[in-house]
Amino acid sequence: MTWCSARDWMAGRFIRLSAWLSIAIMFLILVFIAVVAVLLVVSKFPVTGNIKFLTVVSGSMEPTIKTGSVVMVKPAQDYKVGDIITFGPYTKTQSPVTHRIYEIKEVEGQQVYITKGDANNGPDSRETKERDIIGKVAVSVPFIGYVVDFAKTTVGFALIIFVPAIAIISDELKKIYAEVRKNKK
Repeated sequence: MTWCSARDWMAGRFIRLSAWLSIAIMFLILVFIAVVAVLLVVSKFPVTGNIKFLTVVSGSMEPTIKTGSVVMVKPAQDYKVGDIITFGPYTKTQSPVTHRIYEIKEVEGQQVYITKGDANNGPDSRETKERDIIGKVAVSVPFIGYVVDFAKTTVGFALIIFVPAIAIISDELKKIYAEVRKNKK
């Protein structure tokens, strides 16, 4: 093998490696965008089993649940001290609260829950009735909520559409350019 052919061989291997790397990166980007899109959809529409995906917007449950986490909340038959629950109004202007059950009292024959954020010094001043509970936190995924909330904005939604489109178009243009160059030789 001569020096020239060894160099050509290395160049060919580098081109194949960079092609595979490009495909892998594009695949990872598309998977990430698909995950964000799914979380975006399930955070807006009801899911079977009354499961909800919500974004944690404060640090009151840190270090257990980090700010910006996405929590999967599912209604339960009963709640006990130590359970992490999500409760309160869930509207466009108000976000529900996710705290740990600190104490359970019985008032007028009904259970009332006293909650406390893990990072807070004392329990919440407001008692929570069972009808106000959305559900128990089943899963928490850190930091994905930042991306989901950004995707809910106009700019974020546009980026979810345009970034993959530009990546796919540029990749196709590179392939066309390479094919044209190859045919000219």
